[in-house]
Amino acid sequence: MTLGLVRYHGNGDLHYITTSCYQRRPLLASAVCRDLFLDVLEKMRARYQFVVLGYVVMPEHVHLLLSEPQERSSSVVIQALKLSFVQRFRNMPELVRAQENEYASDLPRRNSEMFRARFQFWQKRFYDFNVWTAKKKVEKLKYIHRNPVTRGLVESPELWRWSSFRSYAYQESGPVIVNDWSVLKMKVREL
Repeated sequence: MTLGLVRYHGNGDLHYITTSCYQRRPLLASAVCRDLFLDVLEKMRARYQFVVLGYVVMPEHVHLLLSEPQERSSSVVIQALKLSFVQRFRNMPELVRAQENEYASDLPRRNSEMFRARFQFWQKRFYDFNVWTAKKKVEKLKYIHRNPVTRGLVESPELWRWSSFRSYAYQESGPVIVNDWSVLKMKVREL
């Protein structure tokens, strides 16, 4: 465990999570990669029973606002999310080839199998901020939804389709189910 890293889990807090691509490279720059990430996020949401309140997938990082998972910690969920994404990514030869071409200079020679073995997609750690107030929840959602605009990727939040903004603004269903609180089950203590 990393010294000085403290994560607070188990109080039913919301978690604002940021995870970045390795060395902040724009490894999620393609629409196919961003779509793949959202597909994996939805599968993890259903598997680990947590609520997604907001998300945005940027070219080199991801912001998530999540409830605590039903059975596991946020750390387990993020680890599973990253691992599952990378496994699916590596099984998509066209994506691997595109990244191999982009970062070929990082390797002594261009060999797809060596590249797959050595290629690191994610930074090892992630940022986790516990959200305790409604005011902070709104602040984090606004930040998430405005991020593509602030970065100059689009002129307004509804134009970035890899975000939960349209779910809030237009009640549209997207690739990830947002605010599905029924996924959580009531915990009953045994006496």
